[in-house]
Amino acid sequence: MKTKYILAISGSDILSGGGMQADLATFTHHGLFGFVALTSLATINGQGFEIHALPDELLAKQLTSLEDVPFSAIKLGLLPNPAVANRVLDMITARSTQPTVLDPVLVFKENGDEQISQMRAELLKFFPYVSIITPNLREAEILSGISISSLSDMKQAAQKLYELGANQVVIKGGTRLDKTQAIDLYYDGKDFYELALPILQNNNNGAGCTFAASLASQLALGQPMFDAIKAAKSFVHQAIQGANDYGVQYENK
Repeated sequence: MKTKYILAISGSDILSGGGMQADLATFTHHGLFGFVALTSLATINGQGFEIHALPDELLAKQLTSLEDVPFSAIKLGLLPNPAVANRVLDMITARSTQPTVLDPVLVFKENGDEQISQMRAELLKFFPYVSIITPNLREAEILSGISISSLSDMKQAAQKLYELGANQVVIKGGTRLDKTQAIDLYYDGKDFYELALPILQNNNNGAGCTFAASLASQLALGQPMFDAIKAAKSFVHQAIQGANDYGVQYENK
């Protein structure tokens, strides 16, 4: 059977726990041939990560170079500024028939309130054109404007994101709401579905990227959305189990 092609539009993680490194590793584990259009580079200074956006003209050339590739799915990761986001949006609106997962990476220490507000406005433009968005709790709060401290709050935020144009939503709960279980919430516009697995104490750097990349991979392989979400949650749980000092990694048994 011919290998399917999948695209990540994402940034590079210098420590390789997340970003395009996690995307490509995840695509490979799912038996897919992965492509990357790079949006940014990361370096580390005394204060932590520093994100260096690629010029949007360079991103545009990358996307033009890939316009004839028949992708089965697309995963969107870090879009570091409005100019880059607009370049990507142009491509997504032209290829809206393909399954597309938006992982709205918004929370970096170097991002000020003004920049986050600008990027929120840009990311909202993507909502009608992507299959599903996969924010973590903090990103869901920023995008929805709803503070989340309970499962009920997660449901309100998911409904608000749907009202703002998202087709489907899965909010990644992480460890904030429950110290024993990682609870994610899926909302398809009608019903809510809770997905829970025990919290692991291992390094979880890159877990969000890996979840979104696995979800996109499952959709590329033709899985229905809810089945794809369950499979992605299981995959990232195993990846956290296999984590090293720099991030999650899925170990073949």
